Amino acid sequence: MKKRNTILILGIVSIIILITVQVIILKGVYQGKGEMFNLRYRLFSQDALTAISRRFSTDGFDTARIMINNYSEKAAREIAAITDTAKLSAKKKDVIFFVTKVLNQEQDLSQFLSDYFERRRIDKNFNHKIIVNYFELINDEQRIPIYISEEYAARLPMRRDTVQRGGSPGGFRPLRHVSEILVKSDRSETNYYRLDFDYFIDFRDKQKVVMRDTAASLVLSTLSIIVVVILFLITYKNLMEEKRLSNLKTDFINNMTHELKTPLSTITVAGKTLLLPQIRENDEKIVETARMISKQSVHLNQLINMILEISMWERTQFQIDKKKVKIEDFLKDIVESFRSGGGNGATITQKYNFTNPEIELDTVYITTLLNNLLSNAVKYCEKEPVIDIEGFSQENNIFIKVADNGIGISKNDQKHVFDKFYRASTGNIHKYKGLGLGLYYVKKIAEAHGGDVTVSSKPGKGSIFTVTIPY
Repeated sequence: MKKRNTILILGIVSIIILITVQVIILKGVYQGKGEMFNLRYRLFSQDALTAISRRFSTDGFDTARIMINNYSEKAAREIAAITDTAKLSAKKKDVIFFVTKVLNQEQDLSQFLSDYFERRRIDKNFNHKIIVNYFELINDEQRIPIYISEEYAARLPMRRDTVQRGGSPGGFRPLRHVSEILVKSDRSETNYYRLDFDYFIDFRDKQKVVMRDTAASLVLSTLSIIVVVILFLITYKNLMEEKRLSNLKTDFINNMTHELKTPLSTITVAGKTLLLPQIRENDEKIVETARMISKQSVHLNQLINMILEISMWERTQFQIDKKKVKIEDFLKDIVESFRSGGGNGATITQKYNFTNPEIELDTVYITTLLNNLLSNAVKYCEKEPVIDIEGFSQENNIFIKVADNGIGISKNDQKHVFDKFYRASTGNIHKYKGLGLGLYYVKKIAEAHGGDVTVSSKPGKGSIFTVTIPY
């Protein structure tokens, strides 16, 4: 159990490590595809800017600059006249809000880029974003700092306290996103203002495109994980099956040794008994001892024949010799023989309802099949055995049910109870003798007739074995 748990834990840990590595690889592939996407459109954008400048002699912001310049001339005079700190701060916010609004609404670069991308037959659907880094007004050579971004201020430490800083003054400044592509950084200065801003584009379908490019790697990684998990489960199952078969083999050898030693020990003791002078002079004792030797020899021979017969089944096709019999009379004869032989006082009731009184089957093997079920019903019972036998016909099949009031079979044991050499946990302590071949024998005989055998049982409630044979 400890070894099995260790193997299971190591397997799960290995799978988790594999999944983690695959996730890291996929993340790297996804990021790489995203960077390739950005690089591709950054190069296209630079080509577009060059083409626009050469063809139209503009960068798309001429109208915005004119409006900002006209506004700045007036705003510079107004700010120069403000002495109240709170009003000055509010005015600066109004100024930078206006500048940002004009840059976004009055620019033509977005349309130029969209047309250029369309001509190149690449995705033209994107959102633009303009982020102001620095803005100051100029009034009669006097410079009035209005706004500086945190990033820009970090590069100009001496000016941090001379301008208004912040992430989003007046709520105008949008947040940066990792999918944004920087197309243009602009720094311009006129007689009335100085402006520094960045122009970004953000594609709506970028994630979809990158995911599509990553799909092959994702599928391969997923398939590799699934294959590894399946192989692990198959290997683990086979390992557990091998371990189970090894345990069954060991149990079989132990049980067989125990079963064979009993008659051999009895025969040995009986043989030594016959050598005693007082026994040789007593004819009655000699006959009794001889019967004991004969009985144990028959039992020993039966055990050996069963093992040899099972071995023969494994090497050759199971052969049956079918004969037409009256099924009800045939079953009653088997039960009566068992009752008078090894029934051990069991109470046996019979109920038959066969629509076809005669069917073809191998009488020898079916006799063995039913005797094994009856023997088990008596053997695995801790009280007075009560056995109910029912037989009936249905849909070209005969059904033979053998119900007992024995110790029952657990759910786990029911899965393997027809396996060769398998014995339920109770049987492994030799309280109930056997080699674990009886029900295996029953299953083989039923299948050789084209039928099957099933079991329904609860521990402590008895068992019901149902044999199905077509006719």
